[in-house]
Amino acid sequence: MRAGDFMDNFKFKIYYEDTDAEGIVYYANYLKYFERARTELIYDIGLNHKKIYENFGLRIVVKGCKIDFKKPAVFEDHLEVETKIIKISLVRIKMLQKIIKNTEILVSGEIDLVTINNKGSPKKMPKELFDCFNNSIS
Repeated sequence: MRAGDFMDNFKFKIYYEDTDAEGIVYYANYLKYFERARTELIYDIGLNHKKIYENFGLRIVVKGCKIDFKKPAVFEDHLEVETKIIKISLVRIKMLQKIIKNTEILVSGEIDLVTINNKGSPKKMPKELFDCFNNSIS
């Protein structure tokens, strides 16, 4: 395991469909924003979920998450998700994600991911895949 300074940023805007009747983002949508940002991080290191499954026979899935809601986002906000890999092993990846408006953190989360085979059982990443993730944080 190595920790580094690699951070991926994903920018987006809040649309009406993301909000409740008061124009406030529905809490479960933050999980979708985190997911999109994690997918973009995977793209940015030269991978994608389809390639990972086809080449290595595994999927990366969420095992758990801890979310801290500090302040709501609202309709038409322009936001950014910062995603950072903070810990990695052959079967687990831990990410820290923050949803930010300007410089203010609205929501933060620690996301625990695991690698599984097509039957849902844990499966170790091959060295080649592990190195792709590990090199992105060094």
